[in-house]
Amino acid sequence: MGAGKTSVGRSVAEQLGFEFVDTDALIESRTGKTISQIFASEGEAHFRSLEHSVVEQLAARDKVVISTGGGLPTNQANLDSLKTHALVVCLWASSDRIWDRVKNQSHRPLLQTPDPQARIKEMLKTRAPFYRQADVLLHTDNRSQRQVCQQVLQQFRLARAKSEK
Repeated sequence: MGAGKTSVGRSVAEQLGFEFVDTDALIESRTGKTISQIFASEGEAHFRSLEHSVVEQLAARDKVVISTGGGLPTNQANLDSLKTHALVVCLWASSDRIWDRVKNQSHRPLLQTPDPQARIKEMLKTRAPFYRQADVLLHTDNRSQRQVCQQVLQQFRLARAKSEK
């Protein structure tokens, strides 16, 4: 959340000539509901099952940059599936930077709490073991979107060259 997944993902996809898929946007288009509406009416567990279905469907696709919601890789099956067919890149930001980026956004259901900053810290702590399993972990706090994009492209090219050997 707020690390730059969507903006960086779009840019990387464009530069590679790949399709860009945002799992949250795909779920919203398929259900006709926003993520906030899904959380409110059907709960987080239902949303997580929708995420899992999307991950399984995307496993068969090639030349796709996939931007996932921050909680998607906390389902180990999702993370394992992604790692079988994709270079998994985690964009990491500090809780303070995330808060700066998202504090004026109302579409974050997990932050609808009395203390959203504490919630961000809690989520980062809980999700860190999953995020650390990414093939590439990039800290985004002091990097521009362009710099992060270039780092992702470099890592992708290195991984592709390695797999072709």
